[in-house]
Amino acid sequence: MREKLEYWLVVTVARPLGRLPRGLARCAAGVLAWSVYRLHGRLRRVGLRNLELAFPGLSARERKAILRGVYRSLGRQLVEFCRMTRYTRENTYGWIRTEGLEHYLAARARGKGVLIVTGHMGAWELSSFYHSLMGYPMSMIARPLDNRRLDKFVNGIRCLHGNRVLPKDDFARGLLTAMRQGETVGILMDTNMTPPQGVFVNFFGKQACTASGVARVALKTGAAVLPGFMVWEEAERRYVLHFGPQLAFERTEDAEADIVAATQLCTSAIETWIRRYPDQWLWIHRRWKTRPAGEAGIY
Repeated sequence: MREKLEYWLVVTVARPLGRLPRGLARCAAGVLAWSVYRLHGRLRRVGLRNLELAFPGLSARERKAILRGVYRSLGRQLVEFCRMTRYTRENTYGWIRTEGLEHYLAARARGKGVLIVTGHMGAWELSSFYHSLMGYPMSMIARPLDNRRLDKFVNGIRCLHGNRVLPKDDFARGLLTAMRQGETVGILMDTNMTPPQGVFVNFFGKQACTASGVARVALKTGAAVLPGFMVWEEAERRYVLHFGPQLAFERTEDAEADIVAATQLCTSAIETWIRRYPDQWLWIHRRWKTRPAGEAGIY
């Protein structure tokens, strides 16, 4: 019964938002996002705590302004996801553009596979969808939703133009296979992990347990790794899908140290983008929940 209710609630919201003009839909999503911000105190407290850790020099007012921006960004993404079934190459022209595509094309041309390091920032659902819409389908690592009907609904939209979803439970094998076939895989690499899947690296000056799978697979296969983010550019009033240059991983005789160093390089790239667009990253996630042995909890 609960599964059916959750599915009904999402579809009930998604379908009307998908039919509304974009401006009106964004207003409606903005109201919904603002309501969640005001009513969900735990998420708000987590967000402010994270911002305190990451930006200790900011005032409480400045941190609250960033956090409100996060909810506006989530409202925009909700609208885009609800409208994605209607998007074509033609009707996305003008309000989405790509920057740094040459970095991706050069990485793909190597033929050893491409790993796109990204995070819960900007329009992360729209980014992979738009990439496939432009003729570059990719796979993505995603944890299946607990609600099976909802999971099928969401993945059906994600995969409309050739994308594939690789189960997170067996992502290592899926990644290795995809790289051997020269495919592209996008990985959200900004969430809290636990050992042994995660290693501790520096993130905004604090040790954060971070997925090491990208580093392990790239060092094993020689796959290209580069950052990719779709963010809302307020000055242009449109989304821009940015691809950064390929990250250079070093190989030494200490394999485990190489994995940590490569994971740090990916995490530093993510941090750089968050610092550029702080109001578009998901601060309400408990990113520093897992602590090194003997260290007190943060939340």
